Amino acid sequence: MGFRSGFGVRLVRSTIPGTGFTCPTVETDSSVHLRFLVMDLRQLEHFVTVAEEKHFTRASERLFISQSGLSASIRALEKELDAELFDRNTRRVELTDAGQALLEESRRTLASVLAARDAVAAVQGLRRGRLRVGTEQCLGAVDVPRELAHFHAQHPGVELLVQQAGSARLVEEVHTGRLDVAFVAGPAGAPEDVRFLPLASEPMTLVCRPEHDLTRMRRIDWKSLCDKPFVDFNTDWGSRQVTDRAFAAAGVARKIASEVNDVHTLLDLVEHGLGIAVVPEHIARKKAGKLASLPLPADAPSWDVTIAVSAGATSAAAATFLAPIRQRFDA
Repeated sequence: MGFRSGFGVRLVRSTIPGTGFTCPTVETDSSVHLRFLVMDLRQLEHFVTVAEEKHFTRASERLFISQSGLSASIRALEKELDAELFDRNTRRVELTDAGQALLEESRRTLASVLAARDAVAAVQGLRRGRLRVGTEQCLGAVDVPRELAHFHAQHPGVELLVQQAGSARLVEEVHTGRLDVAFVAGPAGAPEDVRFLPLASEPMTLVCRPEHDLTRMRRIDWKSLCDKPFVDFNTDWGSRQVTDRAFAAAGVARKIASEVNDVHTLLDLVEHGLGIAVVPEHIARKKAGKLASLPLPADAPSWDVTIAVSAGATSAAAATFLAPIRQRFDA
């Protein structure tokens, strides 16, 4: 008796000589190869995504499959392993002990498969493969869409996957192997297995309406800002983290009136008098003439743009993509 696996081979049950036990085997045209466990790589990818999102709906949206299809895939994996991988409730799902044990091994397995694909792509001269790139919005130092377009023109057979998010999330994506490259602001408290390649630095500046009372001050210190309403980005954005660290180092609390996930929305809120903001200089220049840009205290941190990559092996596609960028900035 047998069935067809996701890999396109027929699985049968064979008896191990002298034991009476049976186990799954893979049957080919010429021979039968012993295997004790057969899993579809797609099932592992589905499992890892649910584990990371802790929510079936969000995981299905990320994977671009139906929620019912994702649930069926997880149930099939649990049946094959004879173990429950998740504790499910109405709000979120949590890993069981068995699920936690499977998670790291699954990540390593998927990373090994990608490494194997990259090795083949390197031999073939990047005729195929995949490049996964993340970037925070409006970094300033590098035009990521232009760099991607240039790479795609030279290597049209390489699949490009692009993700935009805050720097903290992007660094985590590199750490877990879901991204090959991320253009971020940082680093601060990053995982040891993520390496940062510096690109450029620039000052942070305070932006407000031209008639704001701060524009009449000869010198701005951190305490003079503590009672002012701020517009800022979500907590995983690089600019937010730089600003939070600056106020924490000064021992000053501040009031965040609005949190946004878009540069242009932040600047519009400031322009309409709904708060002040601390941003990199290149972002302040987007509203030059409409907003005042004021210098921060001398101990203010800078905006440092870096490339986050795995501290281990870099894929052939990632290395090819980054080579001209690094050459320009190192020159």
